[in-house]
Amino acid sequence: MTEVLFYHLQNMTVENVLPPLLEKSLERGWRVVVQATSPERADALDAHLWTYRDDSFLPHATWRVNDVADQPIVLAVEEDNPNGANVRFLVDGAALPQDAPSYERMVLLFNGDDPDALALARSAWTDCKARGFDVTYWQADERGRWQRRN
Repeated sequence: MTEVLFYHLQNMTVENVLPPLLEKSLERGWRVVVQATSPERADALDAHLWTYRDDSFLPHATWRVNDVADQPIVLAVEEDNPNGANVRFLVDGAALPQDAPSYERMVLLFNGDDPDALALARSAWTDCKARGFDVTYWQADERGRWQRRN
């Protein structure tokens, strides 16, 4: 069964939250697709992942590279799964893909300070529940640690 994690971002950005989550995914041996809503946004995330921390290396590429199938993390804008990922991150309101049931885990990051993003997340939650996915909701506590909420 596909597990869908909803991360409610408040006073934080995708740029702050995504890299540590990707690092944890790689530590678990998962292959990942990060779906953005535009090529420009994917390119911005690509640049950020190369420089977000001096002492890190997060191997990734965009969907445009010739060896995309070999990449552990692929930044994409389409619904396809070019690297055979078992985890998919959805950012900036990217919609659930048609092949959502083929993933072990989907992670939806949404800006809780944006009413439109909040409405999209609520709609996605309803859709995921209707599809029978195992859904969980995560919110950061006052110290920035992720806590599962009911």
